Amino acid sequence: MKEAAQLPMLITGIAGVPGYNAFHYFRSRLGERVIGIRQQSMWPLSGDGIVACDIEDASSVERLWDQHRFTTLLNCAGSCRLKSCELDPEMAHRVNVAGTENMMRGARKHGANVIHLSIDLVFSGHGDGRYVESDTPDPVTVYGAKMVEAEEVVRRWCPDACILRISLPMGISFNGHAGAIDWIASRFKNGKPATLYFDEVRTPKYTDCMNRLFARLIDDPLPGIYHAGGPRRLSLFEIAQIVNVVGGYDPKLLRGCPRVDAGPIPPRAGNVTLDSSKLAEAIGAQPFDPWPYHDDLVPEDRLWHCQSRTAEGSVDQIQQLLYSNPNDPGEVPPSRKELWSGRRFD
Repeated sequence: MKEAAQLPMLITGIAGVPGYNAFHYFRSRLGERVIGIRQQSMWPLSGDGIVACDIEDASSVERLWDQHRFTTLLNCAGSCRLKSCELDPEMAHRVNVAGTENMMRGARKHGANVIHLSIDLVFSGHGDGRYVESDTPDPVTVYGAKMVEAEEVVRRWCPDACILRISLPMGISFNGHAGAIDWIASRFKNGKPATLYFDEVRTPKYTDCMNRLFARLIDDPLPGIYHAGGPRRLSLFEIAQIVNVVGGYDPKLLRGCPRVDAGPIPPRAGNVTLDSSKLAEAIGAQPFDPWPYHDDLVPEDRLWHCQSRTAEGSVDQIQQLLYSNPNDPGEVPPSRKELWSGRRFD
């Protein structure tokens, strides 16, 4: 990386899966001038280079920018809790829209290069998916609607920013519960059932691949909106099947249903798979390996997880095959046990 020109760097939202993994990736490569921020309420997440700063607090954000004068912003912040956003639209706006505006104001003032993460849920998924950038957003959730507004804020304040609409980021989380893999595995590990949807379809990818893409876009900025979904299309139920098998969990704990049975809050999107060919063409390469990398881990039917027990699953297998890209693994960030002030948790 072209280190001097891109530092200092600010990474927001490091309590979330993409921000957490990106922070440790860049911190290990570029050193102490990489700063990550998390909400004040996320006190268990601490360590070198981690700062508590609520992005919706305009004065705190301004002081942070004036203190460090960042030249690069990787904006991963926001509240993605669908039900919380649905029940509290004001909170969703405050964090996802006003918080984004505070960050973009600082970025414009200091002339920073901006990469902003949006989401596939700006679309409804009522059709066959494979959304391209020219498709009109039509979110079915408050969260998706606020992310559309946040994109508009980014374009207004920082028209040269790169906006990446991502799908499910597959990587470790700091608390063992954030993100698709951790939530599903935490249910199974504790003997609790998990119900996932047959007809909510996403394009997941490894955070290892995302980090390398971020590094490339920091070195060679790419203005505009780009879809950044992986090449493999999987339903949430299929993702849970994969976690169930790789982790060696009881197949009876996995339950499935159509999203119409999910109840009214939060509403669920359908097939929101992304076509990322514009991004691949722009950078001259396919940025993402399929998740999971191995084809034999892709479910063949709804009973696949009950029958695919040829190898003993384990937590180590989840780390090696689902958190990390077996084709090109990155460094595993510190576990949550190391981050919680040296205290030990089972």
